[in-house]
Amino acid sequence: MSLDEFFSAYDRVLQKWPADTQAIDVNTVHGTTRINVCGPVDGPALVLLPGAGATSTVWFANVEALSQRYRLYGVDLMGDVGRSVPGDQSIDSVDELLNWVTAVLDALDLRTAALCGHSYGAMIALAYTLRNQSRIDALTLLDPNACFGSMSPRYLLHALPILLRPNENRQRRFVAWETDGLALDPDWFDVLALGAAYFPTAKTIVPKRPKPAAFEGFDVDTTVVLAGEGKVHRASHIEAAVRAVLPDARISILDAATHHGLPMHPAAEVNDILLS
Repeated sequence: MSLDEFFSAYDRVLQKWPADTQAIDVNTVHGTTRINVCGPVDGPALVLLPGAGATSTVWFANVEALSQRYRLYGVDLMGDVGRSVPGDQSIDSVDELLNWVTAVLDALDLRTAALCGHSYGAMIALAYTLRNQSRIDALTLLDPNACFGSMSPRYLLHALPILLRPNENRQRRFVAWETDGLALDPDWFDVLALGAAYFPTAKTIVPKRPKPAAFEGFDVDTTVVLAGEGKVHRASHIEAAVRAVLPDARISILDAATHHGLPMHPAAEVNDILLS
């Protein structure tokens, strides 16, 4: 297995996107960001931020439905697995990470957009929106870890081998454990597993969990989707924590969903939420 096989798997998953999908690269001070785009040119913008290691391709089960209404922009996170290429100036702080998001929106000529993030992408989306409310029309967070509560010690214990020494088999075993053996798309599972094993690693910049005071005056239309069977945290605990700081947020607990199964399973429910 090799990095070439990772890119081959990436391209196979991208073939599952609509026929009108375009791959575009936008330049920022931190390098070249790959964005996969589809949907009506005059449709409202929906920017999709994936979880760590998942790449923009992970939305393959969602984009057909969502692109009926939205102009979709699936972003490969800078410094993470995928086809974004870091430049000489790496992202070394949360400020730089959020400024990179602004630079991407500016390069796409998006004065405002709806923003949806899953997992690590949700952490970025929330941190960005708290700081740039005027740029975000609506915010959707799919099973946001470490945004409203702590991650489960059991989950972190299972994740530790991957964090210390990632390889393909460890990644596959870990995701199979978290999803209870869910039948994931084999091409996408190759992307996740091969990316963990063969992609050059960069320091992951993680926004801190916002303090309750950060939400004072926050008025962006917000939806939080939680995985009822996820092992990252207990959905009911996160629901209560969200209610405490965002009483007007919509919260959906998808009973059969797991953290690493999202946004692919259950795709129809995730699509309905985003389309509503």
